[in-house]
Amino acid sequence: MDPGLNQLLQWSIENSDVSKSNPVSASPAAMRPLDAAALKALMGGPSEADMMRESMAAIQSADISLDNKLVAFDNLEQLIESLDNANNLEPLGLWAPLVGLLGHEEGELRRMAAWCVGTAVQNNVKAQERAMVVGAIPMLVKMTVEETQETIKRKAIYALSSEVRNYQPAIDEAIKALPEALRPTGQVDAGDMDTIDELIEKLRQPSS
Repeated sequence: MDPGLNQLLQWSIENSDVSKSNPVSASPAAMRPLDAAALKALMGGPSEADMMRESMAAIQSADISLDNKLVAFDNLEQLIESLDNANNLEPLGLWAPLVGLLGHEEGELRRMAAWCVGTAVQNNVKAQERAMVVGAIPMLVKMTVEETQETIKRKAIYALSSEVRNYQPAIDEAIKALPEALRPTGQVDAGDMDTIDELIEKLRQPSS
């Protein structure tokens, strides 16, 4: 059992016994106070915004193992599946560190960062705009073109694909960042799914 819940149960039993044995003495002063852990359990624990901040703090901490960083990243990705939480990345100050992790030397952290970006921006114009402002698009293009680890490249392509669909400034920015050999001629309409699918399929091909 969670320690806070266990203490809350003990507190309830003890103070119930006090009340039954001597109702007169069962005043607030006579009751043992709840400690912080029990109060936390009673109040429902941290908010999802708190959990998002804590996840990013763990990911960035030098004292946390890679395995635990990946657990924290997985938790963050699940949280931002919610549109409200994805839109909270900006007020919580998490967009910049998240995009910065796209360039991390550890491949698994790059993969998870791309996954989180893709989840946050999918069908979410507000998040697409923020991701572009903090420089995600050139980094994602670089990953799709240069990344040698297939699992990482797939997540980068997923993120880039989600970022540019139905958001014209993002597809324009992405095309500028592409190598000339992959760049389509003329402007691409962000709402033209067939053309965007063709572009994404080119990016999936192995680098020559």
